[in-house]
Amino acid sequence: MKKRYVALLLAAVMVLSSFTLAFAQGNGSSQGQGNKEGHKKQFQLGVEVLLEDQFDVIEGKNVGLITNPTGVDRSLTSIVDLLHDDDRVNLVSLYGPEHGVRGDAQAGDWVPFYTDEVTDLPVYSLYGETRQPTAEMLEGVDVLLFDIQDVGTRFYTYIYTMAYAMEAAEENDIEFVVLDRPNPLGGLDVEGPVLEDKYSSFVGLYPIPLRHGMTVGELALYFNEEFDIHADLTVVEMNRWNRSFTYDDLPLEWVAPSPNMPTTDTAFVYPGAALIEGTNVSEGRGTTKPFEFIGAPFMNSTELSRELNAEDIDGVTFRAASFTPSFSKHAGELSHGVQIHVTDAESLNSVEMGLHLVKKIHDLYPEDFEFREENESGISFFDQLIGNGEVRSQIEEGLSVEEIMADWDEEMADFEEKRQNYLLY
Repeated sequence: MKKRYVALLLAAVMVLSSFTLAFAQGNGSSQGQGNKEGHKKQFQLGVEVLLEDQFDVIEGKNVGLITNPTGVDRSLTSIVDLLHDDDRVNLVSLYGPEHGVRGDAQAGDWVPFYTDEVTDLPVYSLYGETRQPTAEMLEGVDVLLFDIQDVGTRFYTYIYTMAYAMEAAEENDIEFVVLDRPNPLGGLDVEGPVLEDKYSSFVGLYPIPLRHGMTVGELALYFNEEFDIHADLTVVEMNRWNRSFTYDDLPLEWVAPSPNMPTTDTAFVYPGAALIEGTNVSEGRGTTKPFEFIGAPFMNSTELSRELNAEDIDGVTFRAASFTPSFSKHAGELSHGVQIHVTDAESLNSVEMGLHLVKKIHDLYPEDFEFREENESGISFFDQLIGNGEVRSQIEEGLSVEEIMADWDEEMADFEEKRQNYLLY
């Protein structure tokens, strides 16, 4: 009887242990989610860390500020106002990238010098005729502060405004401080190809992939070292940012970094959908869904959506759609095409999707589709966007998207190895 009792007791302990283990394993995701929620609550932007813990970086100094409407804290208060109203620092000048400090200029518009109406501070344009601050613009500045939200894509120009400003800071013996912000696409995935030097431009200055998977602070460190800028650089890191976090995972409101980047869905499709800018097809500028609406008067919406959905591209669904752009390509013309609906941002390879878009339109409408014309060097704007001259030729030669992307494996692996040296999180 005693042996039987012991056996029953041991069996009960084993069952209980198994149940406890199964419960713990089953709740692993809940525990991870709890940790994630904890990180969210403690999350701080670089600007908030600066003001709360690292103000000595700028205290008592004359500060020049490079920013735009995205330069806000979690309560959406502008860094311009935060610094202008703080007696511990002397904010002396503002510098605006493409679209300006207040974000009221369209893509490609030049914003001249003016005086900010709110602060009476001089505002210098870093887009158009002058992309790098001159010595005159920096007169009396002790430290240049950069606080702008990037979108995680190589051809978004703000990161090159930062690089040019870093060069100017180094040339004029001025400290340079980057207030870090999250990569809205997360910091894990990298999508190619890597830019070739021959195709360098303001929409791709350095050899990095189309989707680089880095924050602006990490990019600043990468640019400074890999491309010999050697600025006196400080990066004020975010608190509790995790590389797996997309923008939607964070306690932040989305402030459009530019007029045609209205939502986080726009940011997710942008690395691929913006390749359409290198063609005669509308990328949706002049509509309420830029880079999500793709179309042209010569296309058939039903046919295109059916053919694209047949490719079974992860993370997106294509809906037949027609629209009339109010400006930019095909302005005032009824255009037919698709709307890109993001169904699973985590599984979406946007560059792959963009190649399918361009290739499918090229193959379905060969008589009407065109890449943007070449310049005197034989380079099309599409080449500058994708970062090489091979992809355009490969599409015209009929190669599959899989064959095109296979060419990037080695260069992508090299970049991923290099970038490990500059990751902060």
